[in-house]
Amino acid sequence: MARARRAVRTATGRATVVAMASVLAAVGVITMGAWEPPGASGLLMAGIAADPCDPGRVLPVPPGTAGHFEPGSSVLTTAAGVLTARGVVPMTGAVAGCAASAADASQRWLAAGVVPGTTAQQRAMASRALLDLRLSVRSDGAAVAGWHGTWQYAWPRDSSWVAVALARTGHQAQALQILRFLARVQGRDGIWAARYHLDGTPVRDGRPAELDSAGWVPWAVWSWFTAAEHARDGRGARAGSGPAPPGGRDRELARSQLAQLWPMVRGAANAAAGSLTSGGLPVPAMDYWENSTEVTLGTAAPLLAGLRAAASLAPLMRDGHDGRRWAAAATRLAAGITSQFGRTGYQRTPAAAAGADAAITFLGPPLAAPGRAVRMAAQATQRALRQPNGGLVPGTRWRGSTGVAWTAETAFFALFDAGTGRPGAAAGILSWLASHRTSLGELPEQVNDDGRPVAVAPLAWTDAVVLLALLAESGHLPAVPAPHA
Repeated sequence: MARARRAVRTATGRATVVAMASVLAAVGVITMGAWEPPGASGLLMAGIAADPCDPGRVLPVPPGTAGHFEPGSSVLTTAAGVLTARGVVPMTGAVAGCAASAADASQRWLAAGVVPGTTAQQRAMASRALLDLRLSVRSDGAAVAGWHGTWQYAWPRDSSWVAVALARTGHQAQALQILRFLARVQGRDGIWAARYHLDGTPVRDGRPAELDSAGWVPWAVWSWFTAAEHARDGRGARAGSGPAPPGGRDRELARSQLAQLWPMVRGAANAAAGSLTSGGLPVPAMDYWENSTEVTLGTAAPLLAGLRAAASLAPLMRDGHDGRRWAAAATRLAAGITSQFGRTGYQRTPAAAAGADAAITFLGPPLAAPGRAVRMAAQATQRALRQPNGGLVPGTRWRGSTGVAWTAETAFFALFDAGTGRPGAAAGILSWLASHRTSLGELPEQVNDDGRPVAVAPLAWTDAVVLLALLAESGHLPAVPAPHA
């Protein structure tokens, strides 16, 4: 593991990473024996609610809780009253006032942005996902993956997706908070630990740093910036109003904020470029499966998006030399992905028997504009990963419980389909996701073989991907541009 960490430790993009590639190649696949995908024997929590008299306090809701959220809010009421940190208390006096004030604040927050969706079911799912993300982003920008046990950390990967979803739905301030948190915890080598405690200290459990974050984070910055630059006087465009014309104040403020984030982007892009080997692919690293160190599509595809994102932003920061270097690295990486992953159908690794991986969707919108070969391979992968319950798994070689679907990976294909001209397929997946929420309308991490939500609910990553898929259905979700030849 130490050798794998050293192999990607560079902030200059020079020869250090490439020189270590031969060492990693000799080591081969490093399997993590200390961590397995979490079990899915039952539902650990049915959702999250806000304490009405302390709105910043998040209350995990036990499974089986009978109640409902006040419209457009995270205030949970039951027959006996309202849920607070002290339990369910009668909705009277000061508590009633708190509940009304908290509900009003969340309703105004929703109205300041876009609630995507073309049907009542989709909009209800989107509203709950947005409200959950609002609760999950702490005041310092730490984005909580899930509010229970081993999920209660900030993963840079998940955080990047949450930032993009919030930025694209008109909540640029919360997205910027997340990006600033990521800038604060970034390693000197330009990459990030696998996950962080909510105070920003890395979780030291033996997992090596995850190189894919060096792609996810610049992509998130690009997505935030292109949304923030076009915000209407600092407020998101309202649902149905269409794109807001850019204002001079918005552009000036967004560029000033981008300049503050630029050292983080530069460090990540340098690490991504420096990780590429002579064949164009990155060195072995741990990706979103978090159970082995390999050269995978789950790392290569995000790095491609990140390099393109950094190259696209570089001229704005008068960093043309670095931008051209990152663009050249992106071109090399794109060629390596096409030649080495493409020849075997874009499986998990370049090996012929690697098996299908949901990461093929990372080669599609909003990360890239895929060609026909990728689109066809994605459709084949979707069929291969489909479970009897209707959802999908991360890959054909995934070691999770039999028959259990994972909602983030399922939503990846809704996003891919929506962005590549398959609206019917996307709508079908989104309908399945909406139909497999908890009784409180929360999107769970997993759905078991009986079709019941299990593990944690909500999962912030799933919330984010679903929101982006709903936005993609309306055609308002740009992809990172490829650099000009």
